[in-house]
Amino acid sequence: MTTALATQWHQLTAPLLPNEKQRTVTFEQLVAAYSASGRHYHTLRHVQILLDAVQAEAAALHDSTVVQLAVWFHDAVYEPLRDDNETRSAELAAEFLANTTLSESRLQRVAYLIERTKDHTQTQPDDDLDLQLFLDADLGILGAPETDYWQYARQVRQEYQSVPDSLYQRGRSKVLEKLLNTPVLYRTAAYRTRLDAVARHNLQAELQAWEQGGL
Repeated sequence: MTTALATQWHQLTAPLLPNEKQRTVTFEQLVAAYSASGRHYHTLRHVQILLDAVQAEAAALHDSTVVQLAVWFHDAVYEPLRDDNETRSAELAAEFLANTTLSESRLQRVAYLIERTKDHTQTQPDDDLDLQLFLDADLGILGAPETDYWQYARQVRQEYQSVPDSLYQRGRSKVLEKLLNTPVLYRTAAYRTRLDAVARHNLQAELQAWEQGGL
């Protein structure tokens, strides 16, 4: 996977930064971040799945390069007990992109996309397809087949392994309820048609599991 991702990274960033060594240093930093011992779901596999989803819709996007850059950096900083991961991930992206030919407005756009992942239930612009697709891809796992969804739920629990079950149960249940109460879970028609019903079933099933004592 790392070899394939390296190829994708350099194809994406070479037009923005000719210096291969600098690109490689940042790629290795990202690999190290997504491969950290505490990562179980927010890993390089998650990055690859989102890149595949974005690239499949590249022709419909306004700025595919910006969206792909947001994918690469959106979980670069992930410390479960902090609430500023998105901001710090956006700052990391900006630090790298400041050395590239990417314009300031596009750099800010990358940061904006990353920061919007902080709360998927917040109101989002209706006319921003790039943002909508990015967010939908990030939530794609919620509408996965049951086996994959339960693996995801357990992996997220592992990422919070320092949190006692009772506290995690309360916190996770609030997240699940918030998602279930969101009128629009997926913002693009394709994702909504394909995944909304399955996602809500999965979320309800996990919520019930926690109410009954755990996964």
